[in-house]
Amino acid sequence: MKSEARRVLCMNKKARSSYDILETVEAGIALIGPEVKSLRNGGGSIKDSYAQIIGSEAYITNFHIAPYVQASIFNVDPERKRKLLLHRREITRLSGKIKEKGLTLVPLSVYLKGNLIKVELGLAKGRKEYRKKEVIKERDIQRDMAREVKSWKHG
Repeated sequence: MKSEARRVLCMNKKARSSYDILETVEAGIALIGPEVKSLRNGGGSIKDSYAQIIGSEAYITNFHIAPYVQASIFNVDPERKRKLLLHRREITRLSGKIKEKGLTLVPLSVYLKGNLIKVELGLAKGRKEYRKKEVIKERDIQRDMAREVKSWKHG
């Protein structure tokens, strides 16, 4: 099967530094027309958003989609809860992990896959402040080592 191009509409850069991402899940999202147009124009932000499971359904909260100017009377609340489209089995599995291990569902990015808007959710565990600094230090060391190896090969 041919892999479809992904056009990222908005990204949560803070999530990867604040959390250890254990696994990722792709979910659809229930939107109305003006929200889709606004997202396609770059009017979305998932900076402070999170996903939660209420009953047997998944929702994304604090996902800000700017009102679409041309749709004046059809616009809805920019911060409303939006339903995530996941299979029942996935919702049950994720809900079990969240309750059991104290993990959270964090939206990592919103992107176009073909004509559909998808949300990449990360099953995440919070990092302590000192742990964040260690990860940054490790990344810098890896980058420096890669640079040294590259200079040895070309030098």
